[in-house]
Amino acid sequence: MATIRDVAREAGVSAGTVSNVLNRPGYVAASTRERVLAAIADLGFTPTARARRYRSGRERTLGLALADLANPFFVDVALGAEAEAKARGVGVVMVHDSEDVDRERDNLDILVQQRVHGIMLAPVEERATHLRRVDDRGIPLIYVDRVAPDSTGCGVRTDDIAGGRIAGEHLVALGHRRIAFAGSFDATTQTDLRFQGLAEAMSVVGAVPEQLPTGTWRIEDGRAVAALIHSRPRRERPTAVMCSNDLIALGVLLEFTHRGIDVPGEISVVGFDDLTWAGAATVPLTTVRQPRAELGKHAVSMLLDEIDRPDEHVHEHVLLAPELVVRESTSTAQPDAH
Repeated sequence: MATIRDVAREAGVSAGTVSNVLNRPGYVAASTRERVLAAIADLGFTPTARARRYRSGRERTLGLALADLANPFFVDVALGAEAEAKARGVGVVMVHDSEDVDRERDNLDILVQQRVHGIMLAPVEERATHLRRVDDRGIPLIYVDRVAPDSTGCGVRTDDIAGGRIAGEHLVALGHRRIAFAGSFDATTQTDLRFQGLAEAMSVVGAVPEQLPTGTWRIEDGRAVAALIHSRPRRERPTAVMCSNDLIALGVLLEFTHRGIDVPGEISVVGFDDLTWAGAATVPLTTVRQPRAELGKHAVSMLLDEIDRPDEHVHEHVLLAPELVVRESTSTAQPDAH
């Protein structure tokens, strides 16, 4: 997608001149205006919400692009965003990326073409190159939940290190020293941060967590992890498994039940999210609660601030505090567990 700078380079003018053609055409000589408009047509440039001043009274619309609506976590984030937007008289256009980078790219193009005033994005991959093109077009962009640490824009997420740490401290206090961590380390930094928090908690007692990488964040990944653990001799199994989200934890619980492994008698299980069903799982799940609706509400608030106060707005990364919710899936490590 062409940017305003591409148009300026093509037309041999400054980016400010392109902006004047879009917003104050009377300020620009006719010949220059024609050259800029020709460059816009040749490059297929679409003026963005920020590039043009909206007419007074026009209803504002925000885009919301979510990595995976099959994951109830993102549904809760969307509900929070929708509630906050409605309270502020703002519309929301939502797209579902299905953990597919190509689909995400197409969906972002659709939101740009719809001329939304700004976009809230929980990306499939935090550092995908096509995300920079949205920034280049001057559209306000807020990252939600999955925020690259080196991102220079705004973002809101849960404190993942703190979440991993409180889960680890809970397991360590129960006497667990052989703890495995199951999660997808490839696409986002969240898994690394949650693992880091767990490792910090375990380091106090001189223990190190085992990594059990998964392909994605879904139930079937948890079942595969549990099957792998079951294949080991009993004394070589971890006494506890922390999962990078509740869906993986649910898969672990289901497979352990299927294979006759007692939770928490033989192995304790901890999730991350506290989805609505976590307390009603086969074994009620101990998990790290994320303020899911608050993530969506904060994203709307931050995005509107950037839209309404473009000159005064300061980019920031907001961390929301997690909370440990203890249920029946964790218990004291057995005496022979070390």
